[in-house]
This record gives sequence, C-alpha cells and structure tokens, in this order.
Amino acid sequence: MIVATAGHVDHGKTLLLKALTGVDTDRLPEEKQRGLSIDLGFAYTDLGDGYSLGFVDVPGHEKFIRNMLAGVAGIDFALLVIAADDGPMPQTLEHLAILDLLGVSRGAVALSKIDKASLEQIDKVTREIEVLLQSSQLANAPIYPVSGLSRLGVNNLRNYLEATSRKMTQKDAGGNFRLAIDRRFTVPGAGIIVTGSVFSGSTRVGNSLVLTPQGIDVRVRSIHAQSQPSETGSAGQRCALNITGADLDLAKISRGDWLVSGSAHAPTQRFDALLKVNANENHALKHWTSAHLHLGAASVTCRVVMLEDKSIAPGHSGLVQVLLDQPIGALCVDRFILRDQSAQRTIAGGTIVDPFSPARGRAIPNRIAWLHAMGQKATEDSLVQLLALSHRGLDLGRFAQAWNLTKEEIAVLLKSILIKIVHMDGTSWGFSIEHWDAYTQLLISTVKDWHSEFPETQGPQEYELGRRVTTKVPFAILRYAIREHIKACKLARRGTIVHAPEHQAQPSADDLALWKRVSPLLQNTNLRPPLINDLATKFTMNVEELGKFLHRMAQLGWLIKATPTRYFTPAATLILAEMAENLAIQSECKTFKPGAYRDKSGVGRNLTIEILEFFDKAGLTQRTKSGRRILTPANEIFAISEAVSAKSIL
Repeated sequence: MIVATAGHVDHGKTLLLKALTGVDTDRLPEEKQRGLSIDLGFAYTDLGDGYSLGFVDVPGHEKFIRNMLAGVAGIDFALLVIAADDGPMPQTLEHLAILDLLGVSRGAVALSKIDKASLEQIDKVTREIEVLLQSSQLANAPIYPVSGLSRLGVNNLRNYLEATSRKMTQKDAGGNFRLAIDRRFTVPGAGIIVTGSVFSGSTRVGNSLVLTPQGIDVRVRSIHAQSQPSETGSAGQRCALNITGADLDLAKISRGDWLVSGSAHAPTQRFDALLKVNANENHALKHWTSAHLHLGAASVTCRVVMLEDKSIAPGHSGLVQVLLDQPIGALCVDRFILRDQSAQRTIAGGTIVDPFSPARGRAIPNRIAWLHAMGQKATEDSLVQLLALSHRGLDLGRFAQAWNLTKEEIAVLLKSILIKIVHMDGTSWGFSIEHWDAYTQLLISTVKDWHSEFPETQGPQEYELGRRVTTKVPFAILRYAIREHIKACKLARRGTIVHAPEHQAQPSADDLALWKRVSPLLQNTNLRPPLINDLATKFTMNVEELGKFLHRMAQLGWLIKATPTRYFTPAATLILAEMAENLAIQSECKTFKPGAYRDKSGVGRNLTIEILEFFDKAGLTQRTKSGRRILTPANEIFAISEAVSAKSIL
C-alpha cells in the first residue's frame, strides 16, 4: 500500500514518518538546512508475507505544492497530518481539497505534536477535524493522536496502517505498464535511474519500454520495487528503473514524463474531461480560463474550454476540453488537478474521459453523447454505448489505447459482446450488429437505385458507389462489405463495377457493331492499348464521339479507364495488377518501386506512373516511403467473370 502524507508545513510529517519507518525522508541538503521538505521523500517498511507499506512524504509549504501534487498521484491511502497546537491551516485545507478532487477516499488523520498541546486543545482540534472531513471523501476517517518526537501513539497508528494494508485488495496490475516519472538521476556504474509510481500494468527486467511523450525506446536493466531489488515492477508500487537506450540521455528525461509499454505511447495536447470545481472557490470557472495542469508528475500550462455550459460553479461538475501548451502522456480515467494561472490556488480537479478529443465539433450534440459513453465506469458499457453511436464504425485499436487495454484484455472484451469486426489496412473496426446490417442493406439498395436511374449501364464503379451511399465509412470497409455480398450472391462484380446479380445491361445495336470493330485492336495490344486519339485516327472517327463510346463500354464493365487517355480490357488490367502483386510478394520489404514495375510490364515510364496511380485510387496499392505495398489482392478488385469476356459478349 502506498501512503502519501499531506498537511501544512511544519506539522511534523517528516518526523512522524521517521518514527513510523526509521527513515529520514529529507534527503536534500537544502531540506536539512531549512528544516522543511522541498521535494518528495520516500520510505518503506516490510510487513512480511508479501505485504509492505510505502510512504511518500510530500512538501507542505505553499511554494512546493507542485511537488506535493506529484506525490499524491497514484496513491492508495492518504495520511493527513495536522498539528494539535495549530489545528487545520491553509495548506491543510488545500491538501484536503486536492485529495478530494483526486478522488482519494481511503485515509486517516495523524493529530501530531500532542506533546505540545493541552488535552483541551487536543479535544478542540479533534472536533474541528471531524467537521472539516465531513464535506470530503475522507469523512469518518479515524483520527490518531501521535507525537513523532516522543513516539506517543505511533504504534497505534502503525498497527492501523498495517492492518489496512493487509485488508486492502492488491491493486489490479491490468493494462499496459505506465510509470509516472518524478525523479531522474545517474548512478556511477549503473547509468540512468528513473523513479515514480506505477499507475498500471507490470514490467520486468529486460523488457522494452517507451519514454513518452518523446517516443524514445529504452530497455529495463534492473528494477527496485518498494526499495527492494526485484525482477518485476507492478501497479501500486513505487519503483526505480535502471534504463538504457541508443537515443537516451539524462537531459532528455524530465519530471512528468512517463515510461510505458509501446502500445500506451500516445502523447496528447488535447483531451476531454469531467471537471469538478473546488467548492472553496469564490467564482465560477469560465470558458477559456488559463490554468496549470498537474497529472501524474507533470505540470503543464493549459486552457480550459467549456463543452456544455459557459461556466462551472464552485462545487459543481461539467464536461470540458483541456488544451495543453505541450504534449503529455494521458489516458482514460487519469485524474488531474488544475491550479490558477499564477499557480497559487487549486481551482479544480477532474478525470480524463477521452484523451484523443477532436479539434472541431467538440461541443456538438453527437460529441457530447460520445463523451457520456466514454465516461462509463466499465469498459464494456462504454464500448457497447459507443458502438450504438458509431454508424460509421469504431476504431477498436484507438478505443483500446484510450482505455489502456492490452491486446489480451481487448480480445476478452470483444468476445463478451455482440459485435461485427472488420480488419482492414492494419486497423480493426467495430460495428454493432444493427449498424452493420443497416449499412450492408444500404449498399444493396443504393446499387438497385443506380440500376433504376441508369438502366443502360452495368452498375457503379466502387468509388461511385462509395460517393452515393449516405453512410460514409473508410473505403476499405466499403470494399469489404461488397466482397461479403458477392460471396453471398447478393451483389456481383464486373472488374471494378458492382451490380445486382440479375442485372444485365445491353449496348445498343450501333454500339455493339462498333465494339466488334474496336475490341480486336484493344485485345491485341493488351498491356499497352492505343491512345484514344490514335484509335480515332485509325477508325476515322471524331475523338469526342469515340470517347463517349468507350465510356459507355466502361459503364458496361467491358473496358476499364485506367488512365486519362487509355482504356484497358479487364483481362489486361488483371494481368497488370497481378504483376504489381507478384513484385511486392517477391520483395523482402513487401514493396516495389516504379522502376521495377516498368521493367516487369514493359509499358514504359510515363504509362507506368499512370497505371500505378490508378492502382492507388482503386485500392490495390498504397504509396509508402519504401515503395508501393499491396492493400488488397488483385483478384478481389479486378476479378473477371465469364459475362465480361469479349467472346461471351459477342
């Protein structure tokens, strides 16, 4: 169990911890000299049987409140220290407000310095504390009179903390590993050390992690968990990690950074949150307020944007978007504190609802409904509600990242609900069964509407169908749905044209006669068909009229316009597509360059560029830095049925 002390300066927190653990947490020379805690101090005590108590001694002086916020992040238990001779003081009230805004509900009060107060004073302060706690999440927390100097009452407090630690359920180590860095330094012979609280997951010696938001890859050389050497570090522990990396040096690490598993590396400069304004504030929190945000050990300036109302009154909550001046690591249900622009006063605290909020449309009704779905306590409830809202599909990878779910956890979650999953282009999309059925039926009705409007054509091209369907989804999902319908014989394909199986468009007698003249030349030249102008010259035709004829043949699925000036037969298009596919398959990096395709096809440099750009548009290929990669098998896009072959047509 991690215990954070909190309270006013000079109320005896450090001395009390020394009495409880035997460790002096004032480690800095200036702390010794000035007699107060400036930075975080740590102490641990082994309870045996796998249980331990970890203490974080946080500064009480108002100038060091930032370090105090770093200390209380990710704790299990709060020990509020109040001196019997002083009673509750300004920093006592602010620390209690911070604990309340962070949702810390487990804790106790150490009524310190009882050797310096009369019984009447002790009784008076005890009653003040009881009243003070009633309006907080620490209401009814036990109060233990103690003296760190004489050790009076210390054993009673220690016994209570030990008993609480043993009763406390071990913190769930689910999720990807995330450690909030609050200290970094070097040790001769070991190298770089970072320390912090583990918010989620676990890691072990030898694992690879990422320093975020920088995105630097590191490896774990050794671990100290709860001040003891360990092979692992897990959620709920304070850990020191010895890390190394090719691009790593101490200057690149700052307090407020995170060490995370690779899939949890998702820096953000904008997130949506449920924010509660401090009840002690004198004024409502207004739109576009400047503030200092504290999350984990990070401290970042920001602006607060209201999403539902123009302001939030003291003691009330509302949805906001927080715009940060620099990126940080933040995921769902992370808690944070806001201090005013001068960093002198705690004004609010909140919980992140969506770490990946949009720049536009942030306050429209659909977005607010989305945030209410993301704000559910259970990930399953959140996912089900989001699927109900997502007519166009839900990016499941982004959902898992926002909720910090491991691959195993998201797989188990998806098995527990009714969902249609589409894996396309490295992304997994989720649809509710109702939305998927509605979308696929919409595809069929849109194709039939096309037949009614253009009976003389065989059907729309895939991209034309995508433009006509009222529900817009990524093009890869459209193609996936088309393939499903083709397998179920609900739709059919002629090259890149989609149509109802029963629909058969017929050319006019004049077009059929001209086709008999033109088609042999197109078939004989195959991979390098003549230009439209050259065809017009050969057949002594007007270029515009010939172009309209070839366009009508393309609408029948008998030709494919792959470049602005050439029409290819479906057979030639499939051959060219398979060449691209084979080049990618044979390459070690699964990509190919235009030069290799030019040499393979023999069609020349300029035509190669035009053909490859057509393949990009058709969804066969995708241009990358290393070349073009195959997105979809050639036969799935340019399949040829018997009805398309020239012989069956003629």
